[in-house]
Amino acid sequence: MRGEQRRRAILEATLRVVARDGVAGVSHRSVAREAGVPPSSATYYYATLDDLLVATLTWSADEMAANFRDVGLRPAAVAGFVADAVGAHRERTLAEYELYLLAARRPELRPAARRWSEVLSEVLSESPGEPVGPRDPVALRAVLAGLDGLLIQGLIADFPPMADDLEPVVSLLMHGR
Repeated sequence: MRGEQRRRAILEATLRVVARDGVAGVSHRSVAREAGVPPSSATYYYATLDDLLVATLTWSADEMAANFRDVGLRPAAVAGFVADAVGAHRERTLAEYELYLLAARRPELRPAARRWSEVLSEVLSESPGEPVGPRDPVALRAVLAGLDGLLIQGLIADFPPMADDLEPVVSLLMHGR
């Protein structure tokens, strides 16, 4: 395992540790053990825990945004993306939101936390052809807040929502109808 592969393994392991033990469970040693790498590797690539958490949150936001780009940006597809994030990928989404909310207390995490909203805004506003989302910055902010809300509500639900249940809400957010 070299360079970028090892870095990715460490970042993926950090998300798993956060999902399982919360942010309080993150240490260079716990992440290295989870990644199956020597403890010195985690500190070599990420000197401080803040470096590790910022890198994990940034990487995670970029990964989620890349997946979102492939969705198709129609209400049914976006609803499916949200349902999958709080269903099949619940643990990862939970870890991402735990890191996201940690940014409220840790200013060094805020740029990484804003990355998801920035990339999602780019995806929605760059779509070719007929607009799939609002072009107005205020309406776009409402869509982002709505999607965040659906994700959080899905995480705290006793049973994750199904895409069919989310589609009318996503349609309203994206098209106002």
